[in-house]
Parts: sequence; C-alpha cells; structure tokens
Amino acid sequence: MTPEPEPAPEPAPPPASVSASVSVPDPLRDPVREEPVREQPLREEPLRTPAPSLAPASTPTPDPDPAPGPDPLHPLLQAFAGRPAAVAGVGKDPVNLPMIRHWCEAMGDEHPAYRGPGAVAPPTMLQAWTMGGLSGHTGRSSAYEELFALLDGAGCTSVVATDCEQEYLRPLRPGDEITFDTVVESVSARKTTRLGTGYFVTTRTDVRAGAVLAGTHRFRILKYAPTARSSEATPRATPAPAPQVTPEPRPLRPRPVINRDNAGFWEGVAAHRLLIQRCGGCSALRFPWLPGCLDCGSRAWDTVQASGAGTVFSYVVMHHPPFPAFDPPYAVGLIELAEGVRIISNVVGVPPDEVRIGMPVRLEFLRADEELELPVFRAEGKQ
Repeated sequence: MTPEPEPAPEPAPPPASVSASVSVPDPLRDPVREEPVREQPLREEPLRTPAPSLAPASTPTPDPDPAPGPDPLHPLLQAFAGRPAAVAGVGKDPVNLPMIRHWCEAMGDEHPAYRGPGAVAPPTMLQAWTMGGLSGHTGRSSAYEELFALLDGAGCTSVVATDCEQEYLRPLRPGDEITFDTVVESVSARKTTRLGTGYFVTTRTDVRAGAVLAGTHRFRILKYAPTARSSEATPRATPAPAPQVTPEPRPLRPRPVINRDNAGFWEGVAAHRLLIQRCGGCSALRFPWLPGCLDCGSRAWDTVQASGAGTVFSYVVMHHPPFPAFDPPYAVGLIELAEGVRIISNVVGVPPDEVRIGMPVRLEFLRADEELELPVFRAEGKQ
C-alpha cells in the first residue's frame, strides 16, 4: 500500500485586528509633511483582545469596596453563577465569505488572509457568528430571564455593557458550522459607580466549529439603579430664594490611554497636526497607530500629516445612556480621510440628526478642558 501524503500544515492566522464596535446590552468592534523613519520592536502579547467601543464613553468604574450595608440580594444572585444562559445554540449561518467581506470593508481591514479560496475569518468576528439578529435565538434558558427579573425587581432596571474579552483557539473558515453554549459565569457583589449602584454580570460563551472549541467570549454588563440627578432628587415645593452656591465643575472627558505605540499621535494632536503612520517597507498608510505593518510586517515607519479633509463614512447618534462630560444627543462619525484611512471622532457644527453619509467634513481641534485637546470634524460650510 502506498502511504497517503501527510496534509500540509495550516497557515497560521494573521494577528487579531481589533476595531471599534458598538457595545450592546446583550451577551446572545495642507500638504503632506514627512517625519523621520523610526523603528520600534514588536511586543508579544497573549491572543486575548478586549473589544472596544465606538462612542466616547467611559466604562463605569466601581468603588474598591462594595456599597456599604448588608445586601440580602447578593446570595440570591450568586446562586445563578454556573447556570446555563443558552444551551446548544446554533449559528444562524455557517462561516461565509460575504459576511467576512462586509466585516472587513466596515473595519477597513484588507489583510489577504481574509480573501480568496483559503480565507479564514477575522478572529474578532467570533461573536458575530453567534448573534441571533432581529429574530433572536430560541435556545436561551430561563435562568437568564430569572436573573434579570430579580435585578429589575430590586430597582436595577438600567443596563450598560462595560467590556468583553475573547480568546481564540482555532481559526474559523468558510463552511464551518457554529454551535455555542453560554453560562452565567459570575455576579459581583453590589458596587457603586458614577452611573448608580448595581451588579456586574459576566457571561461566558464557548464557540465551537463542529465539535472543536474555536474560542471563548466573555461579556460583562452592569445592571444598576440609576443615580438620581439633582433636579430629580429634590422634590418640588413652594419657590424660595435660591441660595448662592458654587456650581459643581463639569465632569472631565475620559483620558486617552497613551503608550509607546501611540504617543507620537497624541504629540501631533498637541501641536494641531493629525499624523498618519506610513510603513517604511511598503508605504501603506495605517490608522490607528500600530507597532508593525499589517500588510508586509515591517516594523519601520514614518508619518505623514493629514490634510484635514474627509467625508462621513458612517455614523451613530448617541442618545442613551448618558455619560458624564457628554451632552446627548451627539454624533460619533467614522470619518474617511482624503488619504484613505478612517478615524472615529465627533461630527460638530451641524445638528446630529442632519449628519449624513458622504457629508464633507474638515478637521479642527477641540479644547475639551485645560489638559485635553481632541481632533473633531466640522461639517463643511458650517461655522
């Protein structure tokens, strides 16, 4: 007998590309000026990626200690830890090239590994294959509904998604049939945040391709009782002379996380220059800033200064939930710059409901407070 040839090893998937995505409260992404070329070593990190958010919103930070006083509700909530939230869920579609293409076009990811006969799905699409769409899923267990009913009954009627974490174990390929199971992994002790007092609920979804575990998706939300605003907390009474009080200072916008990979970008913003990275190997432009090129892998790069012209590629109008330092409604746009890269920022100078895809915009810099300046985009022709 002639031995069968061993199958060729599978190509390693490309690094996970993390892009902005809107968090949802349900667990079931002037001329060109050149700077000197600089090289920077790539850092090795575990293949575990937090999912970011489109809106300039701050994650509610809990106090280091639980809210004071006994909490008779917490033992009841803890009883849900380990109970299934969804059992034997089935993805509505197999992994497929059209969805991969739509995702890559929306995220601006042109990596060749996501195209052609041997394509793999971007790792950050892991949750996309489990989503139920407008019609939802039928495999959700009663435990999840019971947990939310208990929290609602305790006054924790508001919800905000805080973060998610994904681990990738196997690349997904077109034709893979997706199944998944979700479990309520933990319910925190009662916590007090700026938004209100409530509980962090974490669910874990194990995603499989056939019978093989492909990845794990952890999703955390805060179910809370909203903090009453000062106007709501004070009952109406007979008007009396208003005491002279010093108004509370306006909350500050969240601070950007500045590290060695993006420090040059924020230095440019401070100088009123919007800098785009350019690969020293293949000259591809990239944004946001990264330590290496996704196209050729080169670690050499320099920068070019954006002209400031752009168009609205996509946008959302934020109404709820409210966040300190932001006055809803406001428009968050995905702006396609004249140089071809895209950046997420606010669209100003026009009412949010008048923002349109394709609208021409121009860069300007907003002084948010004494320490923070941000690039924003003003609708052309608006002052």
